[in-house]
Amino acid sequence: MITWLLLVSLFCNSAQDRNLKDDGVFRCGPQDITVKTSDHAILLTWQDDPSCMSVHDMLTYEMEVLRADKLVHYDEVAVTTDQIGSTHSWTWSPHLALECAPLALKLRSRAENRTSQWKWEHIIPAGYIHSDSPQVYPRDKVFQVGSKATFCCVLPMGQVLEKLYLSGQSSSDWNISRISNHTYVFTVDLNKASTTSCTDIICETKTADNGACAYIGYPPADRDLCCETRDFQSVECLWTVGRNTHLAIKSPTSYQLLQSNCTEGSSGRCSHKVRVDFGERNWTLTARNQLATVKLTDRADLTKRVHMFAPREVKVSSVNASNARLDWKWAMQTYDKLDIKCQLNISDGETHLVRGRNGVGLNFAVLNDLIPNWTYKVMIRCGTSEHFWKWSEWSSSVDFHTIGDVPDALDIWMHVKGSQTIITWKVPLANQSHGDIIDYEIIWAPTSERCQKSRVLHPQNSFVLSLDATKEYAVSVTASNEYGNSSPSTITIPNLNTGSVLVKSSRTPGSNGGFNLSWSASPIASCGYIVDWCPTKGPYVIDWLRVPPSETSVRIFSKNLREGVRYLLSIHGCTHGAPVLLEKIEGYVKEKLIQDGLFQTLKWEQRDMDVEVSWDPVALQDQSTFIQGYILYYRDNNSRVMNISTDNPQATSLTATNLQINSYTFTVKANTTVGQCGATSITVTLNSLTDNLINAIGITLATIFVLLCLIVILCYRNWEWIKMKVYPPIPMPVLKDKWMTSLTKQSCRPVFVEMGHHNEAELMAIPELHCKSEAPVKDCVDPGNVFSQTTMYFNKPVENLTTHSTIAPCQLPLLPPPLSSSLVKDGHLNPSFNLTSTDSLETSSIGYQPQRQERQLEEAPENPLPCVLTYIVLPQ
Repeated sequence: MITWLLLVSLFCNSAQDRNLKDDGVFRCGPQDITVKTSDHAILLTWQDDPSCMSVHDMLTYEMEVLRADKLVHYDEVAVTTDQIGSTHSWTWSPHLALECAPLALKLRSRAENRTSQWKWEHIIPAGYIHSDSPQVYPRDKVFQVGSKATFCCVLPMGQVLEKLYLSGQSSSDWNISRISNHTYVFTVDLNKASTTSCTDIICETKTADNGACAYIGYPPADRDLCCETRDFQSVECLWTVGRNTHLAIKSPTSYQLLQSNCTEGSSGRCSHKVRVDFGERNWTLTARNQLATVKLTDRADLTKRVHMFAPREVKVSSVNASNARLDWKWAMQTYDKLDIKCQLNISDGETHLVRGRNGVGLNFAVLNDLIPNWTYKVMIRCGTSEHFWKWSEWSSSVDFHTIGDVPDALDIWMHVKGSQTIITWKVPLANQSHGDIIDYEIIWAPTSERCQKSRVLHPQNSFVLSLDATKEYAVSVTASNEYGNSSPSTITIPNLNTGSVLVKSSRTPGSNGGFNLSWSASPIASCGYIVDWCPTKGPYVIDWLRVPPSETSVRIFSKNLREGVRYLLSIHGCTHGAPVLLEKIEGYVKEKLIQDGLFQTLKWEQRDMDVEVSWDPVALQDQSTFIQGYILYYRDNNSRVMNISTDNPQATSLTATNLQINSYTFTVKANTTVGQCGATSITVTLNSLTDNLINAIGITLATIFVLLCLIVILCYRNWEWIKMKVYPPIPMPVLKDKWMTSLTKQSCRPVFVEMGHHNEAELMAIPELHCKSEAPVKDCVDPGNVFSQTTMYFNKPVENLTTHSTIAPCQLPLLPPPLSSSLVKDGHLNPSFNLTSTDSLETSSIGYQPQRQERQLEEAPENPLPCVLTYIVLPQ
C-alpha cells in the first residue's frame, strides 16, 4: 500500500514540474502589471500567474530600474506560499525626480533557483524634451535644512547648458553631471533655510532660462505643553512654539488637541470642550508638517489648575479723602464658591502699589491710606487660594479722585547769610498740598518772648529775618489751602554770638554729576543729620536732605547742580534744639577749565629793571575750578620764555626781575586742579633809568604847565569878579557950581593930603573924589574908609599952588602914596597925561575947582553934594 502511495506522489510531482517548465522555461511569473506615479514615487502592482499555485517554496519577485540603459535601483519582494494568488505591490521613491529622464522597470519571479522571463514597463515623462525652455525638477518640493537634494535640468532639443545653480547657496561643492543628451543633474547640501517663500533653482542656456522652487525648512519643534481650565467645562492648553520652520506657505504646521484640530495652534494655544473631572489624565497635542510629526503630552488634574477670568464691571461706589470702596462681578457663577485671593494695582500716576485681599466669592475691596485730592487708577486680578495656579488677567482700569484735605507739614530749613537769616521751605508737591496752596504763615520769637507773624503768598518759599544775634529764636511755618492749615513745622535758630570755634572748610571732588559725602558719627545728632548745599555765588538756591541717625554717608544729586559752579555743602547735627554745624565742604560737581581772559585788570609797573605784574582778586563766580596758584610767563623779542610762579591762591601780583631793555609779552595763568587756564597777556616795552628820569621831569613840567594854563583860564573867565575883589570900581563924582557950599545936603569922602615936606611927584598923586547922595551928615565920615573910596583928578598944570584949608569937623587921614612919574614931569604936572576922569580942575585966586562938562551937569542932581574940604599941600 505504501508503495502505491509513493508511486502516485512521484507521478503528481512530475506532472507539476512539467506545468512549471515547458521546454526549460519557468512559467510562474507576474501578470496584470500596473504602474502609477504620484508625489515623486512609483507604485507597481501585479498578480501571480496561475501556474504559481504549484510553487511549494517562497516565491521572490525581482525589480530593476534603469535610466538611460543604466541600472539605478534593484529590489526584491518576497511572497510566501499563503500569499500566492493575491495582488502584490512595490513602492519606490527615487532621489531624482521622475520627470528628469525616462525609466524602464523590469520584473520577474524566482523560485527554486529558477527565474521567469523579465516583464518590461516604461515610464516616460510627459512633454520630455519637447518644451521650448529648460525644465528644472523637482518642483515645489519640501526639503529639510541639512539634507542633500538632487536637481535636474532637462534641455530642449538642440540646446546646450550654460549654468545650473541654486540661488543664495554657495556653488563650491556642487557636482554637476550629465545623465543623457538632454538631462543634467547636480546634488547640493541644503544648509540654509529659505528666507522668503522658497529657494530658486535656475537653469540657463544661451537662449533661455527657467527654474523651479524648493522649500527648505525645519520640522516642528514645539515643546512644554501645559493644560488648564478656566470654567470647568473645557480644557485650554498652552505650549512653547518651536523655531520658525520657514514652511508657512508650502507646509504650515498643523495642530490637534485630543484629535481635534486647533485653529490657533500657531500661537501656542488651543482649547477643547470637555468636562473637567477630578483626577489626573493625559492631554495630548500633535504637531506636524511634511518633514515630521511631534507629539506632546501633559498629565494633570485640571481641578487644581484653575485659571480664572478677570473681574468685570469694576466700579467705585464711594470715595472719601483717604479711602474708597471698589466693587466688581464675576463672569462665571462657579467662582462664587471658590476661595479667591485678589491683587489690586493702585496707581497714582507716578508709583504703583499692589494690595491683596482674600475671601470666598470675593467681589469688593476697601482702599485705605489714599492721598487726598489725588487721582487714582485701579486694576484687579484674582486667583484661587487653594491650589493656586496662576493669576487672571488684569481687569479694565477704573479712575477716581479723592476729596481734598489740609496740607502736610512743611519741610523747613534755615540759612545764615551775613546778618540775615533766611527761612526756607520746600514747596509742597501735589501729593502733599491736598489742594491749591494759598499762602504761608511765618511765626518767630525769641525764647519766652512775644512772637511776631508774617504771611507770604504762594509760590514764594523763603522769608528773610533780621534777628538779634545774641538770642535764640524759634521759627514755625504753616501752609494753608481751602481746607485749612497744615501742622506747624518748627526750627530753632541758634545764638549766632556764642563765640564757638568756626568750623573749617574742606574740599571734595564731584562724582557723576553729584557729590558723595561721608562724615564721622556725632553723639549730638539725636534725630539724624541735615545736609544742605548752595552755590557760593549767584542766586542762593538752597537745597537740603535729611539723613537718619544710623547713616553717615549720602549721595547728593539734583538736576539743579551745574558744572563749573562752586558749591558750599554743610553737614548739621539734628538735635531737639537748634541744629549744630559739624562740617563745611566746598566742591564742584565737575571742574572746568577757566576761559582765557580771566584777569581783566592786568597792570604792570617798572621798578629799575624789574617789572611787577598785578591783577585784581579773582571773583568766585569766575572760578570754575579750584585755583592753587598763579604762573607768570614772559617772553622777549628773541622768543625766550621764562616764568615765575606762586602757590598762594590769594596772590595778586608777580615780579619778573633782572630784565633787559626790550619789549616783553607777559602772560598770567591760573594754576588749577585741572591744569593751567585763564591766560591773559599784556605787552610791555622797558625803558632805561635815564629815560625814566627824563620822563619824570617831562611829566612834572607838563603838569605845572597844565596847572598854569588852568589858572590863566580861570582868571580870564573870572576877571570881573577878581577886579571887584582886588580893585573895585570907583564911582564918578557928581559936580555942580556950588559943590563946596552945600555941606548939609550931601556928604563927601575927602582925601587928605599930608602936610609936610614932600617932592612934587609924591604930592601929585591925588585920588578921585567919590560922592554919593545921602542924608545930611552930622558926624564925620569914617576916616578909615575915606582913602579907599575917594580920589581927586587933575588934568591941567598948576604953576603956583598955595595951601588952602577948610575947617573939617574931624581929623583927616593921610594921603595915599605919591603920583607916578607919568603924571609929574620936571617938577610939574604932565599936561599930556590923560586921566581916567573927563573932568579937569582949574585953579583960581580962592583955590581950585573941578572942570565942568555940560553932559555931566545936565545929569547932576539939583541939590549939591555935601563935601568935606581937604587940605592939599602943593609945591611952592
